Order: sequence, then structure tokens, then C-alpha cells
Amino acid sequence: VQLVESGGGSVQAGGSLRLSCANSGYTVTNYCLGWFRQSPGKEREKVADIDSDGTTKYADSVKGRFAISRDNAENTLYLQMNSLKPEDTAMYYCAASGFNACWRLPFGDYHYWGQGTQVTVSS
Repeated sequence: VQLVESGGGSVQAGGSLRLSCANSGYTVTNYCLGWFRQSPGKEREKVADIDSDGTTKYADSVKGRFAISRDNAENTLYLQMNSLKPEDTAMYYCAASGFNACWRLPFGDYHYWGQGTQVTVSS
């Protein structure tokens, strides 16, 4: 199993980015997938997740601005990020679990992680 993120970069506040997470050896439609982020000195936090049935959930800090989705044919997970703020600056990771539902899934049950892609938002 391999997860490879891309799409990070530097943008001005108010801008947009779309992160991609290409999955190999793993079928995105079968399991809970998530996007996480971590900035220096802070704990890793979950930004969004998507169940195998397509149900999505978001952290309060990104609701209405970020959208998680997947392309079943491409076996790829996405995170569309709009109205970016400086506090969104972090390393972003995609992760895949062995469960089909994300509800209350602890970080330890996300078995596969990508290498991360940096997002920097300037004011």
C-alpha cells in the first residue's frame, strides 16, 4: 500500500489549493480515509474524513471551506481547500484505515499514511 500526496504550496490568504492523494494497493471506496494536518509545536489533527459510503465529516475550523472527495476510477482522495487562512498552514497528510466507517476512529487505526505535503498560507 502506498499513499502519495501532492498539490501543496504557498498561497495568499483567501486563496485555494487542491490536495491529491494517490492510492496504490488500496481501494478508496472500501474504507474510511482522512486528511490530517500538523504544524510545528502542535498535535496532529484530523481535518476531514470520508466513509466507504461517502459520508463526510469536517473539523469545525474548516467547515464550509474545505471539501473532501474521492475519485473511484482514479483511486485518488482529494481535499479542496478554499478561503485559506494563515492558521491553515501545516503539513497535510492523507491516511487510510482498515475500517469502512470513520466515526470515532482513533489515529492508531489509520494504518497507512502518506509522506505529507506542505501548505503555507501568508497574510
